[in-house]
Amino acid sequence: MKKLSAALLTVATAALVLTGCGSKGSGAGEIKFGTNAEFPPFEYVTASGVIGEYDGIDMAIVKEIGAQTGKEVKIENMEFDSLLIALENGQIDAVISGMTITEERAKSVDFSVPYYEATQVMIVDGNSDIAKASDMEGKRIVVIQGYTGELCVQDLGYEYEAFKKGTEAILELNNGKCDVVVLDSATAEKYVKDNPNLKIVKDNDAFEVEEYGIAVKKGNTELLDQINKALEKMLSDGSIADWSVKYSEAE
Repeated sequence: MKKLSAALLTVATAALVLTGCGSKGSGAGEIKFGTNAEFPPFEYVTASGVIGEYDGIDMAIVKEIGAQTGKEVKIENMEFDSLLIALENGQIDAVISGMTITEERAKSVDFSVPYYEATQVMIVDGNSDIAKASDMEGKRIVVIQGYTGELCVQDLGYEYEAFKKGTEAILELNNGKCDVVVLDSATAEKYVKDNPNLKIVKDNDAFEVEEYGIAVKKGNTELLDQINKALEKMLSDGSIADWSVKYSEAE
């Protein structure tokens, strides 16, 4: 009887330990978001951000998700093309990085409701004769590695050079080492505002409107539902629209 009681006590203790361990998972009290903080006005590094050193539209959204879910939010900054790999490996819980919802990406992750609409544009020198996407043929084109702009240029069949940071691409353009940078519209507007010698060229026939979403691991419906609920509130009360104006107009 003593041996049986001891065995039962051991099993019960083990069950409590396992239960305690389970309650400490990242889904219990925190959400770890992966981002690429090289994409103003959506995410960038600054001296004092809304979450540590990180600021921007997406960071404001993340902070509000934390407030609405009662969870601590943490940020992991990494290369854009490493984000979905990190999500699959469980290194992060979700991705927010001005990420366009595409059929290809949706095969490997689940996306939230769209929270922002954007399109690709061309950034060129103020004296450039590029007026539409077809004018890029034969030009020196720069994109950001892993961004939607790279996919668009690939679809157009043009050769290009890919940089890891938008600031590097703009520097290349300012130094006359390329003719055009293809980038998301909101971020392009920020760069052009900071570089008045540059201008934006749009071509709605070549670049379709795209929607940004937050990605979670396939099947993580609990976290997705929490994120969607928070996003829908922010969309309905105008918070995201306000942040879009605030950060797009920020110096």
